[in-house]
Amino acid sequence: MTSPSTTLSLVDTDPAELAVDAIVIGVHSQTGGQDATGGPAGNLLLASGAESIAAAFDGKLTETLALLGATGGPGEVIKLATLGTVTAPLVVAVGLGPEPTGAAPAPETLRRAAGATVRALAGAPRVALALPLPDDADAPAALRAVAEGALLGGYRFAGYKTKPQPARREPVAEVLVAVPDAGDATAQAEITRAQTVADAVRLSRDWVNTAPNELRPPSFADAVASAARDAGLGVEVLDEAALKAGGYGGILAVGQGSEAPPRLVKLTYTPAGGGSGKRVALVGKGITFDTGGISIKPAQGMWEMKSDMAGAAAVGAAMLAIAALKPSVAVTGYLPMAENMPSGTSYRPGDVITMYSGKKVEVLNTDAEGRMILADGIARACEDGADYLFETSTLTGGQVIALGKRIAGVMGTPELCERVKAAGEATGEPAWPMPLPDDVRKGMDSDVADISQVNAGMDRAGHMLQGGVFLREFVTDEVAWAHIDIAGPGYHSGEATGYWTKGGTGVPVRTLVHLVEDVAANG
Repeated sequence: MTSPSTTLSLVDTDPAELAVDAIVIGVHSQTGGQDATGGPAGNLLLASGAESIAAAFDGKLTETLALLGATGGPGEVIKLATLGTVTAPLVVAVGLGPEPTGAAPAPETLRRAAGATVRALAGAPRVALALPLPDDADAPAALRAVAEGALLGGYRFAGYKTKPQPARREPVAEVLVAVPDAGDATAQAEITRAQTVADAVRLSRDWVNTAPNELRPPSFADAVASAARDAGLGVEVLDEAALKAGGYGGILAVGQGSEAPPRLVKLTYTPAGGGSGKRVALVGKGITFDTGGISIKPAQGMWEMKSDMAGAAAVGAAMLAIAALKPSVAVTGYLPMAENMPSGTSYRPGDVITMYSGKKVEVLNTDAEGRMILADGIARACEDGADYLFETSTLTGGQVIALGKRIAGVMGTPELCERVKAAGEATGEPAWPMPLPDDVRKGMDSDVADISQVNAGMDRAGHMLQGGVFLREFVTDEVAWAHIDIAGPGYHSGEATGYWTKGGTGVPVRTLVHLVEDVAANG
């Protein structure tokens, strides 16, 4: 199932003369000062890019917008009929917050503004964005942000409704971004990259939003493998027989309670000429539905557990973007997949599982299943050879308690955690480094095995850190690694905001792509 797509292009025509259904401009909140025409602005200031629109309204645009309730607050969208003053029938003002001092708005501000307006303009086939873009070294990042925001804000999952929805307006089909020079090679490259990465994010969202009865481990593996082969990636899929023969005890244990058997998908990108010589591994948790197993979850909200494969969806989608962008570094993706169900064949608290690495794990809670399948994926990635390993998963409710729904938790090699944090800042997918304390690990000593899944003495205390401490046990010493817990950011259950729509967010596809490009460029 594929969501409707949006196309993107550049234009350098005067915004007031563009033959589109709506023209989007930016407005800042302020007290006093002058607007783009030099007149008093009251509490609104037109952002750059809106000059010709303001002139067409004889300097009364901010006054009119204020009468309609515009404040310039971030993400606020106000629509104004133009009545022939410009070519487009609608001018749409999007709030950008206070005007930055001596700089253009931050990329994330532009990304969210573009997403909010394109989503609000559903039903308008063709929309132009005349948002403020800097004319200095920051221009590419700003243009990328606007393009990504527009493409992601216009996302809508195709869904399963069988009857026509008369009130449901179609997403914007075409977005034009106004720039000084539409033929500029750097600007064109940013648009191409944004389309590639946004398509990957949208596919990740589609996978997460798919009903769990339609995306069980075998069908999820088939979907990823098919897309990867089309993209030119190397593909290896291990079924339950191959997993058993290979000794993937963690993946098999979690998957044994379901009639839909587990899988491990390996995707390989090899750069032309061998690239930089460095090797990057990406590992993503693919629990297609998580009941908690024998340690069953409460019923309330369990339907959102279809999103417990968001990490694998992000890794699979990021690998498709990497295949298209062709960075000069070898990248391999590992997607362990299982369905965690309660049944007569489920794994149990008290079981001792022999993992792929040979390490023995005592199971204390079958709802700590993600770390079991990830441990096998991480061990295989290290065995295959990796210099840098990035793993992402909707691993712990503790991440949401500690950092909320927008900021991912990062644990692992300190230097690599800082690189993840920087990548998150650059892409609008914030992440915050967290510690891996020795006292957490001490409480995971087992009387009968090498390690237990959780620290029983701490119960829910330091829950996010327990996940990171456990996974560290399966990373070999020579590999720099980072665990990115997206339990909150991976799925958005509230109302649409910015370029996030309800459901799967696609986090952290853009972070992973950024990190791979960073390793390719800087080692």
